[in-house]
Amino acid sequence: MSPTFGKCYDPTGEVHGIPTFPWRLAPDGLATIRQLRAQDLRPGGQAIAAQVMRHNRRRGGVQVAYLYPIAGAKKVRPMTPAKRAALAKAMAARRTCPACRIDAGYCIPTSLGMCVTCAYPEEQRAA
Repeated sequence: MSPTFGKCYDPTGEVHGIPTFPWRLAPDGLATIRQLRAQDLRPGGQAIAAQVMRHNRRRGGVQVAYLYPIAGAKKVRPMTPAKRAALAKAMAARRTCPACRIDAGYCIPTSLGMCVTCAYPEEQRAA
């Protein structure tokens, strides 16, 4: 057993507090939130059952994903017309430039705070 595998394998939860498994080696019947969502399910308020862990050399630590029992998962709530309208309004606000008040057709970068045309007007004139 490799040292990295050994640090991530704790099925009883003695070391990490909850059962811990190496990446891609979780037992059947458990899934991450993304895996539940792919099946049109949600955790439904149930507690975390286990976690999968892997060491990441680039980031200098570990990555953890929490696992939930599939048996206790609930169906995803359907989208209501009011929620759909609220999401459309929020996306329109993200696309509208605060400087020129025009819909840019893309989400305004938060690093600029305005559309590219307003952020770099001299480059737009040269082109």
